[in-house]
Amino acid sequence: LLKSLKDYNSKIFLKDLSAGIIVGIVALPLAIAFAIASGVEPERGIYTAIIAGFLISVLGGSKVQIGGPTGAFVVIVYGVIQNFGYSGLMIATILAGILLVLMGAFKLGGLVKFIPYTIITGFTAGIAVTIFTTQIGDFFGLTTGKMPGDIKRKIKVYAECFNTINWYSFGMATICLIVIFLWPKLTKKIPGSLVVIILATVIDLIIKNTLGWETATIGSRYGSIPSSLPAPQIPSFNIELIKELFPTAISIAVLAAIESLLSAVVADGMIGSKHRSNMELTAQGAANIASALFGGIPATGAIARTAANIKNGGRTPIAGMVHAVV
Repeated sequence: LLKSLKDYNSKIFLKDLSAGIIVGIVALPLAIAFAIASGVEPERGIYTAIIAGFLISVLGGSKVQIGGPTGAFVVIVYGVIQNFGYSGLMIATILAGILLVLMGAFKLGGLVKFIPYTIITGFTAGIAVTIFTTQIGDFFGLTTGKMPGDIKRKIKVYAECFNTINWYSFGMATICLIVIFLWPKLTKKIPGSLVVIILATVIDLIIKNTLGWETATIGSRYGSIPSSLPAPQIPSFNIELIKELFPTAISIAVLAAIESLLSAVVADGMIGSKHRSNMELTAQGAANIASALFGGIPATGAIARTAANIKNGGRTPIAGMVHAVV
């Protein structure tokens, strides 16, 4: 952060401010979506985007990294929540944060360049498949009840519940998807997802009041979202629980390390810079510890949000800090 502010001026600030506002608005529904897909309350995703997102920008080794909850953690978090509840997830996330800090302290950041390309391809494809399978029910507006964690059982539940399809939900989701894909042909300055959020919300309000058609909203499904951050809480640790959760903590730490450093490498190529990998790992560790203490979930650098930040003019950590504030 201090290095980035050396030649800082009002022109750079305005670009950072603009990028931070746009990315913040785009990150809001993503944070909620990843929290829901992970089996926790929507607000926990927002807490993560605020706390972890701010700390990753302030402490990180990349100038433009945007941090927050991502799809990489969905399966792991869902499994921990099912077996140990949120208190178990807090412990696993804090342990993962400590491991990340140690990885940074022992200068293991450079090891990411030795990871085979095929593993990265499989890792990224796996995230895509995971996110896809968690969204089928909402895309078709199915009434499924509580969903299982693994993909095979998810598909079975979807097949059994397909007669509950909500055609209005399906139509709305399809149109939104088409707009997101086609919007870049009009302009790349404003993200298509931002346009869709605004238009879909307005259209749904109009249709609900005129035709009476209903589709699930965050409010109808989860109620009101708190308008303030919770006070930090320290979970109760015990040796047996730590032993059970330690393998999960390792998985979270490794995933966070790989995704954040990959995102930083991608960002380097886009802005012609060079990140500091060990500092980035330490920042990810601190951010995950703080996220858990404030009721959040695991976080890492998000490639899509980082790219959106760069494309909208973000060039220093100020943009990421603005995103968290927004």
